[in-house]
Amino acid sequence: METESEPYVRLATLRQLHQVVANLNTARSLADTLQTVADGVTAGLGYELACVNLVRPDGDLVVAAFSGSPAAEALITGRVGSRASWERRLSMGEAWGELRFIPHTEGWVLIEDDVPQWHTDGPEPRFEDEWHPRDRLYAPMYASGSGRELLGVISVDRPRNGRRPGPWGQEALQMYASQAAIAISNARLRANMQRALVRLEREQQALRASEESFRQAFEYAPSGMAIAEMGGDQHGRLLRANDALCRLLGRPSSVMRRYSFADLVHPEDIGTLLRTSAEGGRAELRLARRDGTYVWVSLRNSVVADTADGPRFLLTHVEDIEERKRHELQLAHRASHDALTGLPNSAELRARLSSRLCSRPHAVRSTAAGPHGADGYADSYDSGEYEYGEHAYRGDGFDFDAAADGGAYDHHVHAVAPDSEVDDGTKGLAVLFCDLDGFKSINDRFGHHTGDAVLIEVARRLTAGVRDGDTVARLGGDEFVVLADGLGAADAADLAVRLRNAIIPPIRVDGRAVRVGASFGIGWAECGMSVEEVLNSADQRMYIEKRSRAKVHRRAG
Repeated sequence: METESEPYVRLATLRQLHQVVANLNTARSLADTLQTVADGVTAGLGYELACVNLVRPDGDLVVAAFSGSPAAEALITGRVGSRASWERRLSMGEAWGELRFIPHTEGWVLIEDDVPQWHTDGPEPRFEDEWHPRDRLYAPMYASGSGRELLGVISVDRPRNGRRPGPWGQEALQMYASQAAIAISNARLRANMQRALVRLEREQQALRASEESFRQAFEYAPSGMAIAEMGGDQHGRLLRANDALCRLLGRPSSVMRRYSFADLVHPEDIGTLLRTSAEGGRAELRLARRDGTYVWVSLRNSVVADTADGPRFLLTHVEDIEERKRHELQLAHRASHDALTGLPNSAELRARLSSRLCSRPHAVRSTAAGPHGADGYADSYDSGEYEYGEHAYRGDGFDFDAAADGGAYDHHVHAVAPDSEVDDGTKGLAVLFCDLDGFKSINDRFGHHTGDAVLIEVARRLTAGVRDGDTVARLGGDEFVVLADGLGAADAADLAVRLRNAIIPPIRVDGRAVRVGASFGIGWAECGMSVEEVLNSADQRMYIEKRSRAKVHRRAG
């Protein structure tokens, strides 16, 4: 079972990983890209040291970038390790997916090989997964395609938490190495194209040679590329699309020339495309395939000229990032949802509640006759008074547009609580706190397997009993919370009864019928309350109901 803080840690790691991966696409040169790869490991993946070993044309690997220690960087940057030594290390390591781990108990045989390394001595580990200074962890980087050409190896050391990475950390490092390989390949491609463009501008002979070089780079690039018109009535129309882009979108090149990217982009991403500047613009958006589905791509623009003073064209590089987006969505879902039931977890529940609340309480005007009129309403908030609970607030010159803590009042709809005794038609955000009755005895008697099956079925019944748009979350253990907006006091009470009745029928697990009850406490989310205050209020009402129902059962007995 995950600890309550683990989703927060994973979400923070996901945000850092997303940022360092995004930084890979901003580097201007291959050297900048390599250093960004090394810095990203120490900035976003939780290691103190990172080294990028790049494969040279002769096959050996050179230390091209280092992060985390100026002393180590000065010592080994530029040093070369033979390909044979590297292949030995990658073949003898424990396989963690694409990663290779060599524990300190085996790494002593590598001390004398020619691979540049930086390490210190240290004590024996105190527990099983503690990191030892002589442990080695490598993340190979392969070029995209069927050949799996080795581009280089990222080596990491000194995890900040002092432990060997678990499945979460291994997956994050492996995914980062994959994105780093794409960034390095793209940096090399950009460097080749920039050199070709310089030759185009210098002389006619170099122009012809560069045109052929560009044609081959364009046509045989592993990722999608397109050339579009700039300016005029046909601005943005695709003139050429390479085979990779045609295969990615499932459209032949003759058909591609009928479109611009504006015709192919997902409707929700039109704004993103328009905000992308023509020169040097970058965007992540979805493009339509021929079968009607959409694929996530990274789109990057640059401007090229046909001749020194001739027409200008837009060269667009299109990288398939569908897999990366899928990983990001999976990681985000794991961080915000309960692993057992698939419901939003405690962190996600609090985030959704927080998005509806501002810190300034909603104004409750007095109904007694007073100086502001017979009905007690002030003519203007700018020069009147209003009440909230026992506290009175003056509105002398209060600037509602400048009110923080939840956004400007022009756009924020205050969450208020209906009066449970007087049905005045007020609708609010109901918070139903649910605690299962008799669940512990099922766990104790039949085991956690049966208990987990009961929780899954209760989650299903709760979800089936609410409206689209309502939230059913698992707070932890056998506690659930339902958020239902737009309900009056009577509506919320009816909903609690319906959900309780839905839970009561027997649940069959492995041919055995078990039964649990449920106690519900109804609270209301009001602006001016914190998320914890809202949940505690509903929790207290649940315990009041549980105790009152227990007394009724005792009297009946």
